[in-house]
Amino acid sequence: MTTQPESGDEDGAGAVGEHGSGEPDRALVRDATVATIKQLQRGYQQDVAMAVGAVARLRREAGRPPHASPASWGLDHMEELTKRRYSELEEPASDSVIEREDTAVHLAVTLWALHQQSVRDQPMHDWHWPLGRAVRQLGAARSGAADSGVSVEEFPPTIRKRFVRIGTASDIETLGGRLRDMVTLLRAERIPLDYGRLASQLLEWQYEHRQGDVRRAWGREFHRAESAPASNDQPTDDD
Repeated sequence: MTTQPESGDEDGAGAVGEHGSGEPDRALVRDATVATIKQLQRGYQQDVAMAVGAVARLRREAGRPPHASPASWGLDHMEELTKRRYSELEEPASDSVIEREDTAVHLAVTLWALHQQSVRDQPMHDWHWPLGRAVRQLGAARSGAADSGVSVEEFPPTIRKRFVRIGTASDIETLGGRLRDMVTLLRAERIPLDYGRLASQLLEWQYEHRQGDVRRAWGREFHRAESAPASNDQPTDDD
């Protein structure tokens, strides 16, 4: 996947940091998430037994911290993140940074596994769909509108309330639970999500002083309606 530097991007919630400085590395988290999902997603849609089994194992880990369950040891997403962490970086991260990166990738990939469950005809990871835009499309779908350009006033109140609850989560466990509820609704309407972008936002969200930036990004995504999402992730031929 081709990516561009994220420093100064509108919705980026801060610049990409170098591990040696103790800063989180959003590119590392995003790319590990996308690489894992793209490989599994393709196999799952083709009903490849290995991919189907891996996705089922990931679903069972939804709601659990990374590495907490021995059954999760060796799952693809942590393998991919670790491989990239130690092959691409010159200096090791601190334990606190590693823990946050692990959490962001684990949460994003297990949410995708829940989102993709029993869906073979469409990929549920799609870089065109940041969280706010996906929720807006969900509100439009539940109101019977053809697209997300419909007024928010016409959305079912529960959709906006659920989105607001995501924005007001006070800890990562609560945020993960509220995102799982939303992903279940998105799956029912076959609305995808950009899980690479979400993973990088989940990493930033774990730093209290950056939570406001992430919330503002979600709000901007929601209010863009049908305009193209701002993202530095560039699609490849099989995205």
